[in-house]
Amino acid sequence: MFNRIASSGVSWLGLSVLILLGDRLSKDWALAHLIPGEPLQIFPFLNFTLVHNTGAAFGFLHTAAGWQNLFLGSLAVMVSAAILIWLTRLSVRQICLGMALGLVLGGALANVWDRVLYGYVVDFLSFHLGEWYFAIFNVADSAICVGALMLMIDWLRQPKP
Repeated sequence: MFNRIASSGVSWLGLSVLILLGDRLSKDWALAHLIPGEPLQIFPFLNFTLVHNTGAAFGFLHTAAGWQNLFLGSLAVMVSAAILIWLTRLSVRQICLGMALGLVLGGALANVWDRVLYGYVVDFLSFHLGEWYFAIFNVADSAICVGALMLMIDWLRQPKP
């Protein structure tokens, strides 16, 4: 049993923990040092702007009546459980897939933590080009996006029947 787990993709849980910790530390810093809605310029293209996101990516569902928090949190828990099962069945040699799943899992759990703790997700990374602003996000969102991109790349690299 232990040999099966050690030779599976479960070893990528360490990456998930790193994402979770990095996200938590960065959000704790943002909550302690930033004023909601007031941008702090870091670079000409990057501001730290604290927002409380009750919705999903890009503000989707942020105006819903409150049900979205339970829905999105439950969805993230179900996806996380599926990823955990997937990791146990994954070969340790499937590096790209394992890393992708580890990133998505860490990001999903970090945002669930916010939903449980605060009732919203803490976002603060605001990239922009002149007056055009991209959605405000966080470390967990970044890990999810990179992981999802890696999943697509891994899928495209698979031989097709």
